[in-house]
Amino acid sequence: MTHERALLEALRSNLDLIGELAVRYEVETQPLRCAKDAPVISGPDDVRRLLQIEMAPLAQEQLRTLLLDTRGRLVGQRVIYQGDIRSCQVRTAEVLRPAVIEAVPIVIIVHNHPSGDPEPSQDDKMITRKLVQAAKLLDIELSDHVVIGREGAVSMRGRGLVSA
Repeated sequence: MTHERALLEALRSNLDLIGELAVRYEVETQPLRCAKDAPVISGPDDVRRLLQIEMAPLAQEQLRTLLLDTRGRLVGQRVIYQGDIRSCQVRTAEVLRPAVIEAVPIVIIVHNHPSGDPEPSQDDKMITRKLVQAAKLLDIELSDHVVIGREGAVSMRGRGLVSA
């Protein structure tokens, strides 16, 4: 087997594995672009209705980026991080990367608290401030950062950490 052929085989195997993992962990591999029935996200209640049933019972912290068009329609959703029971490490570039790649103007960050209490931690607040600054530099509107728990959801915009 030539080196090029071996490389192609390895690449095909990796792509198959990545596809299987995307399906297993329900990571979207293509955006919902042009979906006429895509939900419109106009506030934290819409985010809660969309994701609370799915994210509140998770045993580990998970951070997602919701990708929105100029009308607030959901055009994609990406699981960015899967953490442990207490936290997940967040790198700003990784959180905003899907918005840059998909060229969307608006994002909403969502993560859950496995404890069930949606009250934002000091780390949550610090990460939100960093994400707001980075998004501005990229000309992306970070519309909100919503923390989901079994006892409801908390909007960082509602707490004054994300401005219009």
